[in-house]
Amino acid sequence: MKTLWIVSGGSEAVPGIRRAKELGLHVVVSDRDPSAPGFALADGRVLASTYDVGATVRAAIEYHRRVRPVHGVICMAADVPLTVASVADALGLPGIPVGAAQLATDKFAMKRCFADAGVSVPWFSAVESPAALRALVAERGLPLVLKPVDGRGARGVLRLTSGVDLPWAFEYAMGQSPGGRVMVEEYLAGPQISTESLLVDGLGATPGFVDRNYEHLERFAPHIVENGGEQPSRLDAATQAALAALAVRAARAMGITTGVAKGDLVLTERGPCVIEIAARLSGGWMATDQVPLATGVDLVGAAIRVALGETVPLSELTPRRNDGVAIRYFFPEAGRVTAIDGAESVRSLAWVHRLHFFVQPGDTVEPVTDHPKRAGFVIASGATRDEAVARAVEVVDRVAIRTTRG
Repeated sequence: MKTLWIVSGGSEAVPGIRRAKELGLHVVVSDRDPSAPGFALADGRVLASTYDVGATVRAAIEYHRRVRPVHGVICMAADVPLTVASVADALGLPGIPVGAAQLATDKFAMKRCFADAGVSVPWFSAVESPAALRALVAERGLPLVLKPVDGRGARGVLRLTSGVDLPWAFEYAMGQSPGGRVMVEEYLAGPQISTESLLVDGLGATPGFVDRNYEHLERFAPHIVENGGEQPSRLDAATQAALAALAVRAARAMGITTGVAKGDLVLTERGPCVIEIAARLSGGWMATDQVPLATGVDLVGAAIRVALGETVPLSELTPRRNDGVAIRYFFPEAGRVTAIDGAESVRSLAWVHRLHFFVQPGDTVEPVTDHPKRAGFVIASGATRDEAVARAVEVVDRVAIRTTRG
C-alpha cells in the first residue's frame, strides 16, 4: 500500500482525501487545526500549518523515516504549492520544481516570467507607495487592478476606478499582503475563465474549463468578488482550445512539465491573456466536484496518480460528457446570523449536488470584501448550462440566511 501525504485537511480537501482512500492508499493529512474535517478520514494525522514549509517538511521527513515511507505528496484546494514542492524535494518524490512553486506564490515574479516567455499577460508594475500608485494611474489611466503580490482568496484585490481613494487602496492592499508587497495591473474586460490542466512530460490536457461569474462587480466595488461559475462554456471550441493551450504554455514557462496547473484567464479583444497560474488543484469544489460532474473526468484521481509518479495517459482526461453544472454563492446582509431558512426544502432535490454554508446561527457575517467572506454555496446540475444556472439561482433565492445588526 503506497502512502500519500495530503497537505490540508479542510472541508474542500475531504472529497480528495476520500478519493485517495478509494484508490487504496494510506493517507496522511497535515493541518494545523486539530479539528480539521480531513483528519476523520486520514490514516495518519500530523499537526502542522499548511503554510509552514519548514514544519511540514520536518514532519514529513520524520514520518518517512520512522513510521512508513511516503510515496507522494499533494494538496487539495489549498494554495500551498511551495509546501508541497518542498516536501517532494526533501523526500525525493515526484513533484514540480521548488522554483516553479515559488513563482506560483509571487504574482509579480510569475507575470515577469510569463512576459519574458512571450506569454500574453496584462500590463503590470510593482507599486512601492501611494505616490507611485498615483503616478501610475496618471500614466496608464483607469480602470486598473491593485492586488497583494502574495495574496490568496481575492484578499486585498481592488478594481481602481475614478471613485476609489488611491492612498486608502494602497494601504488596504498592503495590509492584506503577508510580505508587504503590492502590484498594479491592467484591468482586462472580457469573459473570465478558470481552467484546470494536468501536464505529463510537457504535454497537457485541460478537462476543467469554467466560465467565471462576476455579476456583483458594482455591488461589492471596489472589491472583486466572484459569484460562481458554470459549464459548459459559452465560448466556441476553437477559442476554448486556444485558452487551454495558453494555460499549458504558461505552466511550462513556470517550469511545470508534470503536475497540475489551475489557470485564471481572460478573453480580451486582443486575444487570450493569463492573469495567473496556480500550481495546485483548484478550490471552490471545482476539481473535486464541478469538473467530474460536468465531464466525467476523474481529475483528482489522475492528479494523485501523477503525484505518486505514475504515468497517466492524457486520453483519460478527455471529457466523456458535457453536462450543465453551475455554482453560486450566498451573500446575506452583514450582521449576526439568526436563522437559515429553506435549506432542507432544496437539499433533497435531485439536481442539488452540494449545498454548504460557512456560517451558522450565532455566527457573524462580515461585509463582503473577498472570497472567504462568502456565506455558502450551491452546486446544481442540469441537462444544459442554462438549466444548471437557473437551478442554482433558484436555490439561492429560496434559501434565506437571516441576519440582524447589533
